[in-house]
Amino acid sequence: QVQLVESGGGLVQAGGSLRLSCAASGRTFGSYVMGWFRQAPGKERELVVAISRGGGTTYYRGPVKGRFTISRDNAKNTVYLQMNSLKPEDTAIYYCAANAGVLITTTPDRYAYWGQGTQVTVSS
Repeated sequence: QVQLVESGGGLVQAGGSLRLSCAASGRTFGSYVMGWFRQAPGKERELVVAISRGGGTTYYRGPVKGRFTISRDNAKNTVYLQMNSLKPEDTAIYYCAANAGVLITTTPDRYAYWGQGTQVTVSS
């Protein structure tokens, strides 16, 4: 069982930055692929970024490439999402999720553990 707690969301103007953190419980954090999903009102939940168990492989959704950076610290059981040059279309609830598989996948159903979500609002 893994419990995930996100923090760092908030309201920011377009062009600004936010850093999200996701703290995980348990001693097996390093055995999970970690992802950040987001869900805007009326839209499906989508994978934004993901990182492999050791941190050597990452995935970025097209619209966030060059603006968002995912990283993890397995010693601290924490995954981070640095978001720069934020745009109004980045507004959504952001969820941290853990996948026990080996490979990064974009399918939400493959992620067994989820945080409660943190709101990110970007004003124009």
